[in-house]
Amino acid sequence: MEEQKVTVSRRGAERLVAGHLWIYRADVERPPAAEAGDVVAVVDGRGRFLAKAFWSARSKIALRVVTRDEVPVDEAFLAERLEAAVDLRRRAFGDERFVRIVHGEADLLPGLVVDRYGDAAVMQTLVPATDRRKALLAELVATTLGVRTIVERNDVRVRELEGLAQVKGVLRGEAPGPVVYPEGPVKMRIDLLAGQKTGAFLDQRENHLRAGEYARGRCLDCFSYAGGFALQLALRAEQVTAVEMQPTAAGLLRENVSLNRAENVEVVEANAFDYLRDRAEEPPAYDLVVLDPPAFAKNKDALPAARRGYKEVNLRAIQILKPGGILVTASCSYHMAEAMLEELVLDAANDAGRRVQLLERRGAGRDHPVLLGVPETRYLKCFVLRVI
Repeated sequence: MEEQKVTVSRRGAERLVAGHLWIYRADVERPPAAEAGDVVAVVDGRGRFLAKAFWSARSKIALRVVTRDEVPVDEAFLAERLEAAVDLRRRAFGDERFVRIVHGEADLLPGLVVDRYGDAAVMQTLVPATDRRKALLAELVATTLGVRTIVERNDVRVRELEGLAQVKGVLRGEAPGPVVYPEGPVKMRIDLLAGQKTGAFLDQRENHLRAGEYARGRCLDCFSYAGGFALQLALRAEQVTAVEMQPTAAGLLRENVSLNRAENVEVVEANAFDYLRDRAEEPPAYDLVVLDPPAFAKNKDALPAARRGYKEVNLRAIQILKPGGILVTASCSYHMAEAMLEELVLDAANDAGRRVQLLERRGAGRDHPVLLGVPETRYLKCFVLRVI
């Protein structure tokens, strides 16, 4: 069956040529007589073929390009794309069994996220096209990876923008129960059905390990969640304080501290803003501080308030660090650009009367690739700085 055609504006066509995969509804000149989730042919004003894309009937992002070739987007096509994504992880991580397998647009599979946790995989189908093909995709993932369980974590708000309900559950196999996975010598226990995101923050895994290499003396990990940073710091530090506000996450954090017998980790159930503010009234006492907050800027409108939040926590962190102390500061807000975060940290340092050296610019792990031309795939920023 031949796909419906969608005519896009000159601006939309230029956006595709520049490398982006999204076309916004404002740049659709002739919408198709298609259902949400259909594959459509994208053409310019002269009728020239540009790409094939997933059609969204409700989202502001009307088209998500799947291929620039005139080929069928069928089961064989999806299987080939999935295998290509798996091959990248094999080249980067060998036989690693706890890894992101599909990173949406960055793997040329828009609206699909797949994380592997040993014998289980967690899948998110975030747009109508992948959601309609959920059963097929689960079968392909199970066959390609050889996993026994497929969990869906479609309890995310972004689906509502597409007119999709929030759901979670087991698609194939049995409920996995608690899963323990390694981050270097550290063991992390997570719940694939109840945890954040798809169970863990795999995008920060390499940053967890790197931060641990800088640890010594007294360290503080704010917004600790399950303890990914705190437990790496504990391998070298004398004492680590892990601050987490959410009771469920704090409980998981305590479980992971116990699992790793990390007797030098103190778990504090508190608001990180308040905790940092209180510590800033005391003499500088920390050798390393980690700031890994949730996304303060979910959209552009939230950016001014987000800037104030990031500025506040970075200011307090700089104030409580000893001379020569290390600040590991991260932002997972796409709208908080790297240059903006750097400027904000500088402002905080100036307000604190301190100087900072930028040692490393880091991002998400290698299993979360960035597709050039699609800046939205580069959302995580992580700086390692020395406060002097």
